[in-house]
Amino acid sequence: MTSNNAERRPQLRPLRPEEEALPYAKYYYREPAPPNPRLIEILNQGPMDPAKALPAERINDLLDPGYHEVETGYCLLDNGAGYVAVHNIFPGCTVEMMQWWFAWHAAGPGLRYAIWYPPAHVTIAVSDRDRAKLLDPHIPLEKKSQNVDHFVVEDVGNGVEDIVISFLSPEEMGFDMSRFHRPNVAAVFGGCGVSEPRQGSPIRAAAIMCHFCREIEGGIEFRTRFWLGYRFNKGRPMCVLPRGVRLPIEAPMGLAYHNVMEYSNLASILPELYAQFGPGVQ
Repeated sequence: MTSNNAERRPQLRPLRPEEEALPYAKYYYREPAPPNPRLIEILNQGPMDPAKALPAERINDLLDPGYHEVETGYCLLDNGAGYVAVHNIFPGCTVEMMQWWFAWHAAGPGLRYAIWYPPAHVTIAVSDRDRAKLLDPHIPLEKKSQNVDHFVVEDVGNGVEDIVISFLSPEEMGFDMSRFHRPNVAAVFGGCGVSEPRQGSPIRAAAIMCHFCREIEGGIEFRTRFWLGYRFNKGRPMCVLPRGVRLPIEAPMGLAYHNVMEYSNLASILPELYAQFGPGVQ
């Protein structure tokens, strides 16, 4: 790490020599792109009206044309679960770039995850079986990140956590596949996650994640939804919070801000990364 980087970004851990030698190490030291100011302004207004949240049971509403009344916001639902919606834009990016990204960053060294958003992303790992799937040139790009488990370490706004993200197919997430086509949708990256904080209460928290991707003029968009305290049970969303338990508002709030920051940075580096290291996954 240079002295300038150390002064500007003292929170970054020093890279090991083998990490420094990787051709994408420069992205680790690059100043992150500023978070989308429009989205930050919305989040700064405080929690949204829970009545305007999309129920997990109505995930297929995302396939309808247009947008919902609230595309960026966070709140607690009546059942105590958390809800997050974020509308991220990726100028100059394609669906194929994003499909490549979700496979490529999981298939290699943990630094690939760290460069996504260095201030908060630490590392990633996958099983040998899943890595073989990600690297298999015979598996279509859109299928590579389905039914793969990501073991990540990151701070999503409330301290460093160990998180297991089980990516699922759109069918397994309950999408109506008769409507699952362009222009309604181009791709979905999502599934279930379980997180455990490294400090504080050793509570394992479940969540459903959905990055709903559509093509727009000049790029793509993510209409992201998180339902904290939920998981899928036989293909259907289910709240798994004990009766009477309510998540702290800091949980969805922190995740909402983190999502804006990490995807603002990814939007700034993905075209360059893809040009250098795509389109294959190695």
